[in-house]
Amino acid sequence: MTLSAARIEAFLEMMSVERGASDNTLASYRRDLEDAAGYLAARQGGLAGAGSSDIRAYLDDMATRGFAATSQARKLSALRQFFKFLYAEGLRQDDPTGTLDAPKKGRPLPKIMSEADTGRLLDRAAEEAEAAEGIASLTAKRLHALVEVLYATGLRVSELVGLPVAVALRDERFFVVRGKGGKERMVPLSDAARRAMRSWLAARNSVPAFAESPWLFPASSESGHLPRQVFARELKGLAARTGIATAKISPHVLRHAFASHLLQNGADLRAVQQLLGHSDISTTQIYTHVLEERLVRLVQDHHPLAD
Repeated sequence: MTLSAARIEAFLEMMSVERGASDNTLASYRRDLEDAAGYLAARQGGLAGAGSSDIRAYLDDMATRGFAATSQARKLSALRQFFKFLYAEGLRQDDPTGTLDAPKKGRPLPKIMSEADTGRLLDRAAEEAEAAEGIASLTAKRLHALVEVLYATGLRVSELVGLPVAVALRDERFFVVRGKGGKERMVPLSDAARRAMRSWLAARNSVPAFAESPWLFPASSESGHLPRQVFARELKGLAARTGIATAKISPHVLRHAFASHLLQNGADLRAVQQLLGHSDISTTQIYTHVLEERLVRLVQDHHPLAD
């Protein structure tokens, strides 16, 4: 048994006996440490004697092999625990991972819906609101108002379900919403959203339990308004009935659609930032990356000389 292999076994024994690590955790540590040991076997001292430059070379090799940043970070975490153990036991006089930064995780691009799918979703909501009867009509009109207002304004779902009824009573083209950190911003309402809200308001006011509520979307919940989870569930149901995969939609996806469709049609990034209530424009810039990805795919799929 090599020195590195012996050190790995000693580390795993400590994790099992002293830390009570599960079999799955121990197996994960073993895989990560043996992978590093295999790469460093040809270097003087192997894993047990590795220096910071050796560990950095190993991380670079993982990136070359296509490991995701999350996998690299996990393996580095295993190495940190391993060398911390060696240092604590007096088997090393230093920790070569102390000066290494964890690989940066790429920020995932938001899911978005095409304008066509968004239009189909809104049309279906309108059709159901028009056709439903009885108690089903109340639910359908509420859902129609929710999706129209969400797509027209790009509100956060918590802002949407917590709207005061005064927003609908004023019937104006703009209203002020209080967002994160108590900051207020002005958002627009499309004609379709205003019509859907008026229709819902009439249905809402016909229910005595709802008529006196200060909330636009009242409910018998602790908050007094519709829980965000209920809206999310109803939205997925609407998507399924429209023929859109439910995994591709959520209230947040409609907020993303609002932003990406505005930019796609020439809106200014700063204006979209203000409408979304982002304090930092770098948060809004993620949508420009989405558009860039779509343009790249467009060229790759349709350019005659593309690979």
